[in-house]
Amino acid sequence: MPNTSTPPVRYGLTVPLRGVPLSQHGDLYAQMSDLGYTDAWTGEAAGYDGFTPLALAAAQAPRLRLGTAVLPVHTRGPALLAMTAASLAEAAPGRFVLGLGSSGPPFVSRINGIPFTEPYKRVRDTVRFVRAALAGEYVSGHFDSFDIEGFALPNPPDRPVPIILGALRPGMIRLAARETDGLAANFLTPGDLGEVVRILWDEAAAGPRPGPKEVFVRLFVCPTRDAEYARRLGRGMLAGILNARTYSAFHDWLGRGEELAACHRHWAAGNAAAAAAAIPEALVDALLIHGDPDHCREQVRRYVDQGAGTVALALLPAPEYGPGAAGVSAMIKALAPGSLFGR
Repeated sequence: MPNTSTPPVRYGLTVPLRGVPLSQHGDLYAQMSDLGYTDAWTGEAAGYDGFTPLALAAAQAPRLRLGTAVLPVHTRGPALLAMTAASLAEAAPGRFVLGLGSSGPPFVSRINGIPFTEPYKRVRDTVRFVRAALAGEYVSGHFDSFDIEGFALPNPPDRPVPIILGALRPGMIRLAARETDGLAANFLTPGDLGEVVRILWDEAAAGPRPGPKEVFVRLFVCPTRDAEYARRLGRGMLAGILNARTYSAFHDWLGRGEELAACHRHWAAGNAAAAAAAIPEALVDALLIHGDPDHCREQVRRYVDQGAGTVALALLPAPEYGPGAAGVSAMIKALAPGSLFGR
């Protein structure tokens, strides 16, 4: 299905940039703006939190739009989440997007000691609470997954804060269409994105929030001509991802259960190396963008053609570029959007 978002496509990077301390990001944020990148997006798993890199960018790059894709709803209380989002929205007025999602047991339970219960309800209830709080409402009462005695932000944002959901399968995609401003996705092929977007648009057209929806996609990019290097890197990254409950179920839904059966068997047996080796080469190439920068941009275009309105590249190290801030800066320049994305 063709992209219907207003051109030009938003073209950003995932931050923090790998291999560069946060204290050295200021010049890189400025470089991003000068080269035509429009956005900086974080995630949140077991490394950096999702807000601190964006707070730095808010001060150091006033032209960049900032977003979280995504923050787990279990690991912060609803009021704390609303307070932090409101603070960042105040620091970057009109240019912050709040992305929320369920995450999964590895992050919620295993390293944070928080029960991972009723993720759909928790996401839905958190969206409802945070949207009301950011709009300046007094919120109290019973939600299916928590109770609130009473909360109101003393200084709610002057402008609406868009909320999007990390959504991969039909239930969460439909929730995103009905109750939020869009969705975020990653670790999927262009064809997979087309199916996700079809469900989003169909549900949005019939739902209570029928306006335009943000379709955000994080794309992992290794700008190298050394395909074997990229595939080794990709296999090492994808083995854990494709065996995580959320992404395993997603790719089963997409019809890859048999294709990934050997990978799952090896992973369950505790053999991560064999699990990585069992990922089909064609799937590695489909989920990890690699090649020279022009080829990488053309691969990004395939996602745009399937409905992505915002793409954020997650840069992986490539042998053609040096280490540290200088190497990352060279990659940022090499992959700059240029005329391909209307920048």
